[in-house]
Amino acid sequence: MDQTLQALGGILLNALPTLVLVLLLHFYLKKVFFEPLGRILKERHAATEGARQAAQASLARASERAAAYEQALRDARTEIYREQEELRRGLLEEQSRAVQEAREKASRMVEEARLQLASELEAGKRTLQAQSEELAELMTRHLLHRSARA
Repeated sequence: MDQTLQALGGILLNALPTLVLVLLLHFYLKKVFFEPLGRILKERHAATEGARQAAQASLARASERAAAYEQALRDARTEIYREQEELRRGLLEEQSRAVQEAREKASRMVEEARLQLASELEAGKRTLQAQSEELAELMTRHLLHRSARA
């Protein structure tokens, strides 16, 4: 057992310089390689996260602008529809007035034509009356003139 312990002590004594070299290599790599690498990874993560947040903020602003644009578009359409409706009502009122005026004018013309026809009828009756009286007188004279000859 003593021999085993001595062999073990010898192995440990021989492994000690390797252990020291491994520890020195560990601290050297940590200081020279892993710390800068960690710092670069943190910066990269911060930049990536910042870019992601900036992209999300940009997307949110774009969504807000799109919503505002759509609202403005809806408002403009509503305004156009309102103006078209007002124009349509105005045209309908104007058309209605024109139709009413045309009806009144036609009614006046019909009434004037009726009055003119009535006056022409009256004049025609008077003319016929006068002509029938003349004709009756002429026939009477003719008959009397014939009877006086016979």
